[in-house]
Amino acid sequence: MEKPLISIVIPVKNGEKTIQKCLDAIKIQSLFNQSEVIIIDSGSIDRTLEILNDYPYIRIFKIKPEEFNHGATRNYGVSLANGEFVVMTVQDAWASNNNWLEIMYSHFKDEKVVAVVGQQVVPHEKGINPHQWYRPVSKPRLIEIYFENPVEYLQLSGKEQDEQIFYDDVNTMYRKSALIEIPFEKMEFGEDMLWMKTAISKGYKAVYDARSSVWHYHFQDKGYVYRSTFTLMYFKYLIFGYIPVYKYRLKDLSLIVFRNFKFKVHFKWIFHNITILMSTKRAYNEFIKYHEQGIEILKNYYKKLNPSVIQGKSK
Repeated sequence: MEKPLISIVIPVKNGEKTIQKCLDAIKIQSLFNQSEVIIIDSGSIDRTLEILNDYPYIRIFKIKPEEFNHGATRNYGVSLANGEFVVMTVQDAWASNNNWLEIMYSHFKDEKVVAVVGQQVVPHEKGINPHQWYRPVSKPRLIEIYFENPVEYLQLSGKEQDEQIFYDDVNTMYRKSALIEIPFEKMEFGEDMLWMKTAISKGYKAVYDARSSVWHYHFQDKGYVYRSTFTLMYFKYLIFGYIPVYKYRLKDLSLIVFRNFKFKVHFKWIFHNITILMSTKRAYNEFIKYHEQGIEILKNYYKKLNPSVIQGKSK
């Protein structure tokens, strides 16, 4: 292949259950022949590396498990990329259509655009929470994020800054030159939200196009929900300076029961989704409690959570 147009960077560790879906979906992309795939494995001990041998078109690089970091590892991927554009995705996400790359790439005709963010959707599969299955009720959204005067963005409240942008390293195409100018911060979480905030504050444009979607799902037990909710709140607080509000009403519990009957699924999903609701509420309440005790108390509690272990199971 001549110099590729697109480099797809995928951090991998013990991905034997899903990596084939991920790579097979890339192989049927309309822009596959203009793309390269870069795998960064951080110490897989299952059959992942054996499976990867069946894909001769990929480039595999290895790092030690302790070297993995969401921001730094992706920067390493950028340094290895030969394409003008870099796609960030993950081992347990796979494109929902064969135009996934093409849709994102089409927006870069606008020289101001530095990133195109796609959508994550949950597949209709046995064992996957049916309350979260993708059931679109409207046409996919297309939103441009741009401030002609970046000062206007920075003058918004933290909550408004967050609500004005989209970010997702499960499904984003970047202009490589922008990633070199604005590398990811070395972070264990939230590198994508900080990057997008920085890019928009510098006067660049981003696009959210829901047509460019990937299937992605983590089974959410109460421990996963608690840690992931607390972690998300923690980094939104650090990056945007605000605390998301989670409100609950009796109606929310009633809706879980209603949807379960509407979707005609096993009653076990009622209990499961109520558990999710309660775990989210608990994370919010405890974040508020520790925040009120001071930032150092909050930081220490966050570290005790072992936030690196917030990966969910595929099923």
